[in-house]
Amino acid sequence: MASEIQQVNDFEKLGVFYLGKPYDLESEKEESGYVLYESRHLTTHAVVVGMTGSGKTGLCIDLIEEAAIDSIPVLAIDPKGDISNLLLTFENLSPQEFQPWVSAEEAALKGQSVDEFAAAQSKLWLDGIGSYGQDINRIKRLKESADFSIYTPFSTAGIQLSVLQSFSCPPAAVVADGESLRERVNVSTQSLLNLAGVRSDPRRGRESIFLGNIIQNAWQNGQDLSLIDLVRLIQAPPFAQVGALDLESFFPGKERFELATAINNLIAAPGFETWMQGESLDVGRLLYTDSGKPRVSIMSIAHLEDNERMFFVALFLNQVISWMRGQAGTSSLRAIIYMDEIFGYFPPVANPPSKQPLLTLLKQARAYGLGVVLATQNPVDLDYKGLANCGTWFVGRLQTERDKMRLLDGLEGVATEKGSSFDRQTLDRMLASLKKRTFLLHNTQGEGLSAFKTRFSLSYLRGPLARNQIKTLMDAKKKAVAEKSATSLAPSAAPAGGPAAAGSSPVAGTSPAASATAGSSAAASSANASPAPGSQTAPAKPAKPSSISNAAPILPPDVSQYALPIKGTAGAGKVIYAPCILAVSQVRFVDTKSKLDHCVSRTWVLPVREDPVFVMMDDGTEEKIKVTDLESQPIAQAEFIRPPEWVFQAKQYKAWTKKFQEWLVQKEKHFVLSCPALKLSSLKDESERDFRIRVREKAKEQRDAEIDKLKVKYQEKLSTLESKIRLAEQAVEREQEQVKAQDMQTAISVGATVLGAFLGRRTVSSSTLGRATTAARAANRSASSRADVERANENLEALNQKMSDLEQQFQSEVAGIQRELDKAAESVEVVNIAAKKSNISVDVFSFAWAPYQVSDGRYVPLWRS
Repeated sequence: MASEIQQVNDFEKLGVFYLGKPYDLESEKEESGYVLYESRHLTTHAVVVGMTGSGKTGLCIDLIEEAAIDSIPVLAIDPKGDISNLLLTFENLSPQEFQPWVSAEEAALKGQSVDEFAAAQSKLWLDGIGSYGQDINRIKRLKESADFSIYTPFSTAGIQLSVLQSFSCPPAAVVADGESLRERVNVSTQSLLNLAGVRSDPRRGRESIFLGNIIQNAWQNGQDLSLIDLVRLIQAPPFAQVGALDLESFFPGKERFELATAINNLIAAPGFETWMQGESLDVGRLLYTDSGKPRVSIMSIAHLEDNERMFFVALFLNQVISWMRGQAGTSSLRAIIYMDEIFGYFPPVANPPSKQPLLTLLKQARAYGLGVVLATQNPVDLDYKGLANCGTWFVGRLQTERDKMRLLDGLEGVATEKGSSFDRQTLDRMLASLKKRTFLLHNTQGEGLSAFKTRFSLSYLRGPLARNQIKTLMDAKKKAVAEKSATSLAPSAAPAGGPAAAGSSPVAGTSPAASATAGSSAAASSANASPAPGSQTAPAKPAKPSSISNAAPILPPDVSQYALPIKGTAGAGKVIYAPCILAVSQVRFVDTKSKLDHCVSRTWVLPVREDPVFVMMDDGTEEKIKVTDLESQPIAQAEFIRPPEWVFQAKQYKAWTKKFQEWLVQKEKHFVLSCPALKLSSLKDESERDFRIRVREKAKEQRDAEIDKLKVKYQEKLSTLESKIRLAEQAVEREQEQVKAQDMQTAISVGATVLGAFLGRRTVSSSTLGRATTAARAANRSASSRADVERANENLEALNQKMSDLEQQFQSEVAGIQRELDKAAESVEVVNIAAKKSNISVDVFSFAWAPYQVSDGRYVPLWRS
């Protein structure tokens, strides 16, 4: 068993899914070996068909488990509650772990107590996974490889998901693409009308056309929409004509009010606010945690009504498409989207809101490395023409002859459309032979049709989970999410005493690498930490005033001055203006190795004082102030701290501009994440999480390419050996047949000699001697033939050993590729890119007045909102 586990684990590193063992339908027995499915074949999508009790759910959970072990994220839509069983992974498979989750009703049917039934299930799972070369270490690896979460839109049982943000304006690329925009508008329109109970034909229905025009108009103008916005816009749309008709002729105000009322009733319905609560529907965040760990995110929608399910599924698929189109192309499997039951969502004739996005995914997702897996127990009501894009079919037991005939008709149509052969009679016979947990596998990129028996799932398959059970599973995670959210939203305390300490990092815990992953550069403090773009430290408190007056000092005409804008107040106190230097810098970072060419513009507020250092640059702060927001004069009703005398000397500004530029050369840094082994560098505005995800995807692509090259390298040797083995097997069979024939001849010769003597011949005649001699010769030939068989067997064994050695050599080289790429993917380093003096310009270096108010002994800057 240990060797089996090692073999499977080795193959997991190769990007293959362990699904089960080959199965002989005639003898109804498992065969030796493993069914290993190349994960990248899922980029051509898959369909799983099987009746209730066929083992369909177990197979689908096996697929998701394998993806998680291989660090491939999964989005799973779960209309029935079965896929949530993925969270029932017990590290020790002990009865105590099973006990809270076993069914008391099922225990009673078996005449057992709950504890007895839990013990029986524990033994069943231990024996079951063991019989397929697995153990509890594999369960632990599954749990360590991915984060598992259950999301429940419109319910507080799992993690809540806010889906109504899906009416926000889509990315610019979608808006610019007319076809993508129309598709997105159509699905959003139909989903909303379906949820509101309004029936309208997608192409000819007045409500569909009108509402679609409102949504499209808003998105083309870059506007987000809420349901309240839609209710108002339905009554007062931003256009007066629809097509060739004026608005009132096309859709009179009274009837528009009825549509607005239908949507308003959604908003007013008790509990509807839960649709707007929870995490935002961010596909990137559903695929990976903040630390970059792959996720298996399960969308549990069993608690929703049919129209609510359709609404959610359509909008969710649309969000997946938007995310997908923002990714770079890849030939490796990047992620999987799985739907547990597509009955009603992908019909052959009707056109529900979910159908178009599913068709789009089936046609386009392959180019982005997104695999679509669709499952159903009802093969009758499916659009087989649309499913022709699926390269893999898993077919299990079917309930009725009608189901089987519909499936055969559909597959025959797919084969005809693709111009491929289709043996209906053979497939019909094989379908009739299927038992529980046995499936037919047809992979267009594999070796045709084969039968297999699914492996035992690592997860406990206890059946659909109720909402209270989901709540039990997710309570701890929801608490952690809430605490994290509260921490991130908590306001930071204002620094006591005014200024931040010189050299302190403006964001607690921020490292140069973390700042750099946002794709920014910033002035480093004396501690060499770079603030994130737009970050603001507390401004330095004005130097202790030598004198304060009610009028601003008059500066010479050759000294320019500005006043920072007042954006907020701290109370009823007077405004106090403090002297400072306003500087605007432009820094260009260029690095040919990382292909970086990035410009940063910053506005600085620098405190001033008397000798020995006039401008306190290290105490300066970067501010979000536009030059166009600056005032030419401070307000009249204010107090002014008298500036140092040097401020009145125009020649000082030129000298200090040069010093400021030199300071920027030393302090301005841009930190780029780099993976030299894979020749990747972080992009502008790319976080560390996203960069590491991209590195892993690149490593997978390179792994697949290297293994393909290796297969080509070994193919000729393997083919030659296979031919020799076939010839050797034929030689063994031939020699064995000759031995059998020779043994028969020997037996006849010896028998005739013995029989002659037995019949009473008293003398040894020449004929008797001849027969004896013939018998002896036949015996010698028989012995010689046996020696030939032995030699043939030895030759076959030697060839089989060569094949085994060659396979081991191949696996060793593959493991070496994997080790090297794993090492490469982890070799992420921070590259510090300094700016050259020639790439730094100081556009403004001028005297300015900075407005403050004194509140509780603290100087509060008023130029910040």
